[in-house]
Amino acid sequence: QVHLVESGGGSVQAGDSLRLSCSTSGLTFSNLGVGWFRQRPGQEREYVAAGTRSFGILYYTDDVKGRFTISRDNARNKVFLQMNTLKPEDTAVYFCAAQGRSTYTATNPSHYDYWGQGTQVTVSS
Repeated sequence: QVHLVESGGGSVQAGDSLRLSCSTSGLTFSNLGVGWFRQRPGQEREYVAAGTRSFGILYYTDDVKGRFTISRDNARNKVFLQMNTLKPEDTAVYFCAAQGRSTYTATNPSHYDYWGQGTQVTVSS
């Protein structure tokens, strides 16, 4: 059974940093495409950062470019999201997701088969 578990969320002030972690189990992690998504109150889930399976290509939504960095550690079956210079509009539940499809669009949440339970990030001004 596949499990994804996020951690590292919390309540911070604008300008602070957080590092989200996602631990995976149940699949060969190095074969998975992974990404981070978020859902703001009253809004649909949107992609934040994602990478091709090899992480040869990384994608960031425009409003996090230069502030957030996605990375993965295949040896520890983990994916990370370093979030710097946080803004109140970054407040959301953040989810990590994974999929093992042969073809997919890394930024499309419907192309991901496995999801964590989410971790809340709250940024106050």
